[in-house]
Amino acid sequence: MMLRAMISKAPDVRTYVADLPSERQPVIRKLRTLCREILKGYEECIEYGMPCYKRDGILEVSFASQKQYVALYILRKDVLDEFRTSLPAATIGKGCIRFRKIDSIDFETIRRILLRNVKSTSPSCP
Repeated sequence: MMLRAMISKAPDVRTYVADLPSERQPVIRKLRTLCREILKGYEECIEYGMPCYKRDGILEVSFASQKQYVALYILRKDVLDEFRTSLPAATIGKGCIRFRKIDSIDFETIRRILLRNVKSTSPSCP
């Protein structure tokens, strides 16, 4: 199975998803749907070669289909810290949740993380 390079040249999120390998598209579409549903008032854009969501011009959430995993970036440290133990099937770094097995993605917990992110007023990670 060949996956695309990490950094996409897609001009918009729709193109980003369409350019992905077919086995990754449903997962990325679901992440996008959750973000668009929950992150009301956020700007959807492409930055750093991946879909991003900004509130008041500040990047808070993004996701990407990487070579070895699907990544969800939650840049509000308080939000990510609150859910660290809720995702045992993922590897969690400073601001990144990595899912190596796409069938192990817990979309209900992701929904809760996004809802919590909307309520957060703390500053983003540096």
